[in-house]
Amino acid sequence: MTEIIARFADISDRYDAAFVDLWGCMHDGVSAFPQAVAAMQGFRARGGKVVLVTNAPRPRAPVQAMFDRLGIPADAWDVVATSGDAARTAMFQGVIGRKVWFVGEAQDQVFFDPLKLVTDPVVITQVPLTEAEGIVCCGPFDRFADPATMRPQFLYAREKGMKLLCANPDLVVDRGEVREWCAGALAALYTDMGGQSLYFGKPHPPIYDLARQRLAELGVNASDARIIAIGDGIGTDIHGAMGEDIDSLFITGGLARAETRTDTQPDPAALDAFLAGQMLSPTFALGYLR
Repeated sequence: MTEIIARFADISDRYDAAFVDLWGCMHDGVSAFPQAVAAMQGFRARGGKVVLVTNAPRPRAPVQAMFDRLGIPADAWDVVATSGDAARTAMFQGVIGRKVWFVGEAQDQVFFDPLKLVTDPVVITQVPLTEAEGIVCCGPFDRFADPATMRPQFLYAREKGMKLLCANPDLVVDRGEVREWCAGALAALYTDMGGQSLYFGKPHPPIYDLARQRLAELGVNASDARIIAIGDGIGTDIHGAMGEDIDSLFITGGLARAETRTDTQPDPAALDAFLAGQMLSPTFALGYLR
């Protein structure tokens, strides 16, 4: 049974580390949530470690570079693990071939920057779809366009037996009050069409392996019982945490705000109905991270 709590500090002393989602928990794509920042500052002041675990399809360096603009100070986090880095590791290991067709925006070209984590990486070349061995998907060409517009290209790729590497399993994200499509929606379409999509971000194991690695680099060897995952994505953050057998804190005021009737806190009956429909059971729930 999911317990609705008043604030993270009420349970934080049970944990040595928090795997915290960025978009929807720490910021809305425009600016940071002050109460969330204060909650993480307080957790760190008591000795906790904050690993920001994000499905951003980019290396951690450009993700961290956005923190000043968003208003996330350095004392609110310790280290970052991105879906982009987890997926990049697989790409440079050659899981989708050497010649790839890129789907995404110009800003996502950093996905192809060199990666030191891989010994003897394969040389990746971006080519047109007709010359490709596989697909790298960091997001739609147009984040507001219906993913179904990609059906002709995906039909060709499926017939050629191409694998699609999904750098961000999120289906949608809310930038302020505007909802945008993410790479996960394209990967889901490709899978529904009979293609093979490979995932490396939440809820899939590779990004949690990377998060634990980042935590170990801080000198922390926390048991799973002392780690909590915090996020607003029921199918990513919460599903992933349950798959890793770690506790979770569901932030209901993000993607599921309407379904859980969240004002400052979720409506208990609406929350129960939503979780029953998802067949998932987070350890705790909270309207907004604070």
